[in-house]
Amino acid sequence: MSCFTFLKVMMILFNFIIFLAGGTLLAVGIWVTVDGSSFLKLLGPFRVEALLFVNVGYFCIAMGALLVLLSVLGCCGAHKESKCLLITFFSILMLIFIAEVAAAVVALVYSSVAEDVLISKVKPTLLDHYGKDPKVTKVWDAMMSQSKCCGFSNYTDFSNYSQNGDSYPSACCSAHNATCSQEAAYQSNVKGCFELLSVIKKDANIVGGIAAGVCALEVAAMGVSMYLYCQLDKTTR
Repeated sequence: MSCFTFLKVMMILFNFIIFLAGGTLLAVGIWVTVDGSSFLKLLGPFRVEALLFVNVGYFCIAMGALLVLLSVLGCCGAHKESKCLLITFFSILMLIFIAEVAAAVVALVYSSVAEDVLISKVKPTLLDHYGKDPKVTKVWDAMMSQSKCCGFSNYTDFSNYSQNGDSYPSACCSAHNATCSQEAAYQSNVKGCFELLSVIKKDANIVGGIAAGVCALEVAAMGVSMYLYCQLDKTTR
């Protein structure tokens, strides 16, 4: 097998891997988008921060779909030994590579401040509006009941609420059929919902890691495609 033929096979193999990576990126983008959207109601007036994560998900969906289509273009270019398809493949892949590097950097940098955003925006909303704003109260009660968690950090987030004569939310106590007092909430020791909310940060890290892996594959595919293009240029002389 000649070097040229070997690289044609490698080109097809790389594009098959890119096809799988594009499909994975597409699936992860859908996952992040759906997962991030579930927190928009909770953040209330601070939805812009959550939308940044959702936008990363949409970006991954678009990139994943484009990679799937691009892998087909690369395979056809290598199989038919078409200079036009190869240079088109290289040019588009180069643009995607640059865009993905930018997206990975944004995702990784933003994930480092995600925890601070949650603490500075979500927790004050709970402390200031729970029991006063029916919408905030309903959202938190539903989330705590379904996720079996209590408050943002723990039951102490509702100390001001209980001082007004109200008992702690039933989710903060193991025995939901009884009045949830401070002592009962303390003994139940139900964990806070911060672990649930911080899944957004984990999503951003996962997206950044997958994008970095895809970028490595794309660099290899670009190198092979350019080599094949140059070799075809020599054979046509």
